[in-house]
Amino acid sequence: MRFHRRTVLIAGAAGAVGAVVPGGAVHAARPDIGVTAYAFPLAAVRLGAGPFADNAARTHAYLRFLDPDRLLHMFRVTAGLPSSATPCGGWESPSTELRGHSLGHVLTALAQAWASTGEAAFKTKGDHLVAQLALCQRPNGYLSAYPESFIDRLETGQQVWAPYYTLHKIVQGLLDWHQLTGNNQALTVLLRKAAWVQARNGRLTHTQRQQLLRVEFGGIGETLFNLYQLTEDPVHLFTAQYFDHAQVLDPLASNVDALAGFHANTQIPKAIGAIRGFHATGDTRYRDIAVNFWNFVTRQHSYAIGGNSNGEYFQAPNRIASELSDTTCECCNSYNMVKLTRQLFFTDPGRAAELMDFYEKALYNHLLGAQNPNSAHGHHCYYVPLRAGGIKTYSNDYDNFTCCHGTGMETGTKFGDSIYFHNGTTLYVNLFVASTLTWPGRGITVRQDTAYPETSTSRLTITGSGAIDLRIRIPAWTSGAQIKVNGILTGTPAPGSYLTINRTWAGGDTVDISLPMALSLEPAPDNPAVRAVRHGPIVLAGQFGATNLSALPTLDPSSLWATTTPLEYTAGSVLLRPFYKTHGQRYSVYWNVAATVATEARYPFDEPSGTVAIDATGNGWNGVLAGGATRTAGRNGSAVLLNGGSGYVSLPAGILAGATAFTIATWVRLDAATTWTRIFDFGSGTGANMFLTPRSGSGTARYAITSGGAGAEQRIDAPAALPAGAWTHVAVTHTGNLGVLYVNGSEVARNTALTVRPSALGVTGQNWIGRSQYAGDPYLAAAVDSFRVHGRALSAAEIAQLHATGQ
Repeated sequence: MRFHRRTVLIAGAAGAVGAVVPGGAVHAARPDIGVTAYAFPLAAVRLGAGPFADNAARTHAYLRFLDPDRLLHMFRVTAGLPSSATPCGGWESPSTELRGHSLGHVLTALAQAWASTGEAAFKTKGDHLVAQLALCQRPNGYLSAYPESFIDRLETGQQVWAPYYTLHKIVQGLLDWHQLTGNNQALTVLLRKAAWVQARNGRLTHTQRQQLLRVEFGGIGETLFNLYQLTEDPVHLFTAQYFDHAQVLDPLASNVDALAGFHANTQIPKAIGAIRGFHATGDTRYRDIAVNFWNFVTRQHSYAIGGNSNGEYFQAPNRIASELSDTTCECCNSYNMVKLTRQLFFTDPGRAAELMDFYEKALYNHLLGAQNPNSAHGHHCYYVPLRAGGIKTYSNDYDNFTCCHGTGMETGTKFGDSIYFHNGTTLYVNLFVASTLTWPGRGITVRQDTAYPETSTSRLTITGSGAIDLRIRIPAWTSGAQIKVNGILTGTPAPGSYLTINRTWAGGDTVDISLPMALSLEPAPDNPAVRAVRHGPIVLAGQFGATNLSALPTLDPSSLWATTTPLEYTAGSVLLRPFYKTHGQRYSVYWNVAATVATEARYPFDEPSGTVAIDATGNGWNGVLAGGATRTAGRNGSAVLLNGGSGYVSLPAGILAGATAFTIATWVRLDAATTWTRIFDFGSGTGANMFLTPRSGSGTARYAITSGGAGAEQRIDAPAALPAGAWTHVAVTHTGNLGVLYVNGSEVARNTALTVRPSALGVTGQNWIGRSQYAGDPYLAAAVDSFRVHGRALSAAEIAQLHATGQ
């Protein structure tokens, strides 16, 4: 049966089931190292009606439409073979040095389309393309739409536009075609081309190779690691490692964000290559590179829609409001970031809620919204502008062929690949997309019926019977989620976690998922007054028609009113609707929010797992557990546990930017009363910061603030140090020139000449719980619970109430 054949052939990137090799024998690929969750084959998941199925249908129509001879024209010309086809235009024109990359994207998209649908036309077209490429391959294995002299130019330091980038698309397309369809000729062509890559690079010195890696080379390292996993030939492993770019990977291995100034989509495939290197070798340095890269990009370089880059380049960390233009969010970047996210999920499903929350953000708000729904062929954006008054522009049939046109074809043919994952009888439900999973080998299907995100509910219906340890993602953005099994409430799980239901299921069992969505305003880290509007995970954009705005529009949050249409609001005369549905008109994603909105953030630290510290106010000021910080029993619920060696919590940049009054309050249980540790330290370094230490060099608790270094500190000194071994409530308030320090609900010290306010510190980017701005100071050894920040000074009575109620 075709379905079962495709199920066997489709080997997921993590834990391949098997692959056909020359001679027709089935060879089990090397199992990936460090993997505890696995993908289902594309054949096992069918999309139901909804925006993803619509998007895929447009992409499928385009793949049917494309003329193979036009795609092959420059391959044939380069090989000295006759061609009478009309050349393609855009980035595939005969004079463009990147020509040939699109055929690789087409092979991957065709492979995924055939794997997902079984439609014979996709298989026939892909087989034809592979056969024709084989005729164009030179005896030495070289195959491209441009001459080999381009590689000579690269190796001798002459100007050339990313030749290995193009070669990567071709080899990846061949690998996908082989693994997803069983075509042996594709593997033969690929192995000959891989031998050519090894020969060209093997004759160079390490220094020479590192120099050529300064030119974009796509994910060729990733493909070679995958080829090693498939063939077990160590030549492919050390060839893959030729593409380890030390200039970029070494800082990442040391957990240093040195990405500013680098071309964004050149770097993301290097991180994907690193995680594939970990899966192939078990080298944890590769894993750390990929994890650190993902953390930096998602937390410090990403816009509200999940995309990154301005003018294709990474900017300084946390620059968002100051980096809004017509060239933000290159679509290839998000295509590659969700690819990286998926690999990290395989590696660490315990962190899955945070990973898949980002995946959902980028998928719905950027990638889904980058395809033109008015195009029968699914034409795609290159950039997604985020300046006020921006407008989306799209590719076309034959005169565009940008990189994002190519990854758009791939995105539109694999929407089913990350909805569900498994390990044994464990089933992860990560995305709420109308779909049906047919679990290979188990006689079980899971149908998901939903109109999400236009509704906040989804229903799973089981057919067949058997044990399933069901894990349902509860996003960090929801509150009050409920899960019912056969109509009976099963749990009210915490946001940012998975609800587990482990039982033997019978045919007809249902699981109803309710994920309440609320309106929230997501602040830009470099200017909290600049915010994006979200309904649940969905970013909303103001619709401005033909009006080309010259500045960010102003939004009064109190003016937002829901319309009768799901996910739509009005703000005065302006309509806000989902960004993924915004096409054909100018818009604004970011707004200047009225300054009367008070800053407030609360961190209960009650998440059951993961590294996200959720802001319980819903204002989006989520923090991150870093350096090995974990969770423990708290004063109420859970608390964050700081180990005194490297653990701390990082809060968003600018959390008190512009504040002239504030309160910071928390519960702390000191495990060691070490001098100069920090309960909190908000700043941009030792020159400008505000901190609270439980024990200063004078032996007492101290709050201090300075905009001129340690010599200019203004302080509030308590009469004693904070005690160790017991839960203690501590708070600092500041309004006017009055600062007050409270311990266990009572004032213990004040300063009536506190003239330096947080507004004097600028937009602080290092806002830490448990870590000092001074590198030599020790980290805090303590449990911290119910940490809260207010943009006003709470009264003495309010502080006493917080202590009395344990908040």
